[in-house]
Amino acid sequence: MEWQPDEQGLQQVLHLLKDSQSPNTAAQRAVQQKLEQLNQFPDFNNYLIFVLTRLKTEDEPTRSLSGLILKNNVKVHYQNFPPAVAHFIKQECLNNIGDPSPLIRATIGILITTISTKGELQTWPELLPHLCNMLDSEDYNICEGSFGALQKICEDSSELLDSDALNRPLNIMIPKFLQFFKHCSPKIRSHAIACVNQFIIGRAQALMDNIDTFIESLFALAADEDSEVRKNVCRALVMLLEVRVDRLIPHMRSIVEYMLQRSQDPDENVALEACEFWLTLAEQPIYRDTLLGQKLGDVEEDEAVPDNEQDIKPRFHKSRTVTLRHEGNEAEEGEESDEDDDDDDDSLSDWNLRKCSAAALDVLANVFRDELLPHLLPVLKELLFHPDWVVKESGILVLGAIAEGCMQDMVPYLPELIPHLIQCLCDKKALVRSIACWTLSRYAHWVVSQPPDPYLKPLMTELLKRILDSNKRVQEAACSAFATLEEEACTELVPYLSFILDTLVFAFSKYQHKNLLILYDAIGTLADSVGHHLNQPEYIQKLMPPLIQKWNELKDEDKDLFPLLECLSSVATALQSGFLPYCEPVYQRCVTLVQKNLAQAMMYTQHPDQYEAPDKDFMIVALDLLSGLAEGLGAHVEQLVTRSNIMTLIFQCMQDTMPEVRQSSFALLGDLTKACFLHVKPCIAEFLPVLGLNLNPEFISVCNNATWAIGEIAIQMGTEMQPFVALVLNNLVEIINRPNTPKTLLENTAITIGRLGYVCPQEVAPMLPQFIRPWCTSLRNIRDNEEKDSAFRGICVMIGVNPGGVVQDFIFFCDAVASWVNPKDDLRDMFYKILHGFKDQVGEDNWQQFSEQFPPLLKERLSACYGV
Repeated sequence: MEWQPDEQGLQQVLHLLKDSQSPNTAAQRAVQQKLEQLNQFPDFNNYLIFVLTRLKTEDEPTRSLSGLILKNNVKVHYQNFPPAVAHFIKQECLNNIGDPSPLIRATIGILITTISTKGELQTWPELLPHLCNMLDSEDYNICEGSFGALQKICEDSSELLDSDALNRPLNIMIPKFLQFFKHCSPKIRSHAIACVNQFIIGRAQALMDNIDTFIESLFALAADEDSEVRKNVCRALVMLLEVRVDRLIPHMRSIVEYMLQRSQDPDENVALEACEFWLTLAEQPIYRDTLLGQKLGDVEEDEAVPDNEQDIKPRFHKSRTVTLRHEGNEAEEGEESDEDDDDDDDSLSDWNLRKCSAAALDVLANVFRDELLPHLLPVLKELLFHPDWVVKESGILVLGAIAEGCMQDMVPYLPELIPHLIQCLCDKKALVRSIACWTLSRYAHWVVSQPPDPYLKPLMTELLKRILDSNKRVQEAACSAFATLEEEACTELVPYLSFILDTLVFAFSKYQHKNLLILYDAIGTLADSVGHHLNQPEYIQKLMPPLIQKWNELKDEDKDLFPLLECLSSVATALQSGFLPYCEPVYQRCVTLVQKNLAQAMMYTQHPDQYEAPDKDFMIVALDLLSGLAEGLGAHVEQLVTRSNIMTLIFQCMQDTMPEVRQSSFALLGDLTKACFLHVKPCIAEFLPVLGLNLNPEFISVCNNATWAIGEIAIQMGTEMQPFVALVLNNLVEIINRPNTPKTLLENTAITIGRLGYVCPQEVAPMLPQFIRPWCTSLRNIRDNEEKDSAFRGICVMIGVNPGGVVQDFIFFCDAVASWVNPKDDLRDMFYKILHGFKDQVGEDNWQQFSEQFPPLLKERLSACYGV
């Protein structure tokens, strides 16, 4: 007997569906409670599918909503559905996939893919054959509905479809989809391409076997009258460029010409997909040859279209990563520092044709460098000095886009262009002012390298005025540009600090919500850039009251705390003892934030149905501010630590499932180890095994911070470190020998191995031959500093214990020693003894032969400094 609804039950469900469309929140809450009650009845889900598929008299939104509620139930409770209910729902879906209403067909498609992701692709064997057969139906609705469902399944389960688990259905599905590229309905053609597109990036074998047919079919649709079809064709070609460029090369000229046309497609979505092509093409080795013969002028032509979105990227919280200083005075630009490349979701929705064109130009400039400029200069001159502001604005954007790639060749023009751009900061059009801010920030490096009077001073003066502009977008652009200028100029800004702080503090009273967040970033970057120069009573008096006022206004649950906490972390580190009057409430609140977050996480783990998962960013940012306090206040932080349970909290954070939480907790542990070890020492036996477990280079930043913390602990523990060396040493040696380990991690690993060897030479020295070569090469490029000093003392002590351990790689040791500019006297003596000891042991003749292998500079250096 087929299931039939009870009339009264059906009316109750319909009533509920009508109520749930009410905008009233109280009504919504009542609906939620009622739904939870009804979910106790096993056949409630039968009612929902019945309304969706059978109640043709009901209005479509109600039927669709019934299906969406069912989809949510499937997501959460499907494993508890009685077999008869699951069977009924699946049958109804398949029987009604051709409903006359597009909305109902789409809802059934969503329901089918949701059931199939619940492990049902394996246990619903008739699903795929049934949907594929229905593609051949004469009835358009059945064909379209089945294709819609298949497209969603291909999107959600592409890997599973290409596996042995299902007996490789793609061998049948892909050739079948390809037949539909010629279908008379554009909607069906579009579905067919979209289905196949899901399998390009994963290089599904069934697609690779049909790759030539696929490419030919795409070419046949290149000029399709339907914009959705053209968009999917462009998307396919962009992905093929990544995975099967070999197959596109013979057609490359015509593809490039096609993409230039499509970049100017009347439908902006198509143009955007086409524009992505240039970004992907630039990553291909064949790129230069492909484009050198082409006419490059066309790429910029759609740039002059005014648009409401500037290309300014917000900057986001990056958990604390401990890095070292390098030759040339800047922090290492390692794998962690590309924070500006991540757009947040908000600005991703604004990714548009103009931004994509600018990004494509940026990429072109980076590939062609000096070859691009001759093509662009005539166009650029005309744009930059054009009387129409819309055109001028697009020229300023182009100038910014090519800054990185064409910098060398732009230099002769900059003395004329920079003053012109600084003038554009006063343009009467806000869009011109804001884009000028961005473009100037792209040339900040050059500005800072010139004498300050003609460039840096006027730029800074005008940018500070723009920070107080009456237009919000200009404020935002100026603040971001100023932060970039601060990073480049560093201590060059010290003479102007008073003036800068007056402006930034005034902006506090002027800015609305969104721009406040960027202002915090500009203040934090200023503190990072000028460091202890900020620690002057007059500056503290200007800066701290408005920051503390904001701090007091914000509730613990407010996400605006993130940028403020980050900003305060930089300020605390820069002010050092100057931050003491403000430290107590800031410290307490951070501890509370961590505590609340851990408690909420625990409740959620125990009762996921009753509690929400916490937003762990609160905890991460609080831990980072605590690190800033420990670093800035040094020993003064001790009194705060005494009066709190911070060590217990750190221990919990070190074991958190989220890598960023662990990363920040290890940074804090290292900073507290330096600032007040007496509180860390009692916990060492508990902490070190956890640190050892986190020496896993899969999580680079976690591993980096754990490694650094172990080194700091070793220095404080001295010989008492001995029982713990075995917990960490093998992992560290393995990391330093791994190919492709990022530079920052290699350096921190080398320093920690050196520090362990310094305090426990007997334990570490036997392993010298396994790490001495990579150890020497990773530390030769960092500047003389305390960390390098302690690490090299460790190596010298270990060589004393196991001199044979370095014989094979002695030339690397010599090179590392020569990288010191001026070591402390006692360290220089250690180097001297080892070098002369080695020379005496091998004898004058052998030493001569050995030192013949040295590069001339190394030979000179060792002879001058150590007389060998």
